[in-house]
Amino acid sequence: MRKVAIALLASLAAMPAHANDSTAELATGGLVFVRNDDIEMRAEDLFISTSEVRVRYRFFNKSPNDVTVLVAFPMPEVKREESDIALPSDDPVNLLAFVTHADGKPVQADVEQRVFANGIDRTQFLRDLNIPLAPHLRPAEQALDRLPHGKWDELVRVGLAEIEESDFGKGPEKHPVPRWSLRTTFHWQQRFPAQKEMVVEHRYKPSVGSSVMTSLGAAYAKAEAWHTEMLRKYCVERDILNSLDRSRRASKSDDVPFGEERIEYILKTGANWSGPIKDFRLVVDKGRTDNLISFCGDGVKKIGPTQFEMRKTNFVPDGNFAVLILNRRQPR
Repeated sequence: MRKVAIALLASLAAMPAHANDSTAELATGGLVFVRNDDIEMRAEDLFISTSEVRVRYRFFNKSPNDVTVLVAFPMPEVKREESDIALPSDDPVNLLAFVTHADGKPVQADVEQRVFANGIDRTQFLRDLNIPLAPHLRPAEQALDRLPHGKWDELVRVGLAEIEESDFGKGPEKHPVPRWSLRTTFHWQQRFPAQKEMVVEHRYKPSVGSSVMTSLGAAYAKAEAWHTEMLRKYCVERDILNSLDRSRRASKSDDVPFGEERIEYILKTGANWSGPIKDFRLVVDKGRTDNLISFCGDGVKKIGPTQFEMRKTNFVPDGNFAVLILNRRQPR
């Protein structure tokens, strides 16, 4: 894709320094369909913002018979990491507040959750011990802590846990912490009527990575490999870097009044329909008018104070789509 970056160029005021704490975003995508040559995707309308992702599909069943297809929505794989991960919900099952409709009617999806450690399915192992499956939530740690110490060694041996030592004023204490990954998938059987069009819609809250202050364009960062990769991933162009440079010069430091928000969307989640997407529309909303935004694309148009549109015909998605929003920090 040709590089395109859209930025609001505004005068940047000096701001006090803040810690550059960061959370990691988890890539999410759309619905995954079992391969069927009878179903074509006539249109996909995708909306991405930091508060919500919405997708509206128009499908057409070309065959003379009704067709039933397995449809799935895989959640991002979740692990308990030392750094924070960006999950918008504390629900141990519906991690992204996922909702879907078919022709305007709510879909009741089944849920499958599987636990993996060292590449092996250990779901039943944890269920037998009555351990909650969500490794990033406190109930899993609490349940592990209640187990007899003899079980701790077994959990460590199979890669499900790690023993950490902490001291909260009562002397060193050891506790087992989760080291498994959780894979959650919503799925259902969807019937597509013969020779008819059907609309399938879903929405969810995205995983949004964030940093209190961006290091993009900072002198200390320019020689780093991650900085080069960031410029490439989000197609950051000179206009945005110039804006950040002016802010740094005004503050006489590397401080800028912008934090980061990052969203990653897996476009190629379900290229299993008949032929390409005939009409693809993407709208990205940067939130506030004084925010900056950068992403890769071509033919991008500004369609509102905060929204940008990209359209394609006969589109075959082949990878991920990443959005960088530099959100202006509000004065204290």
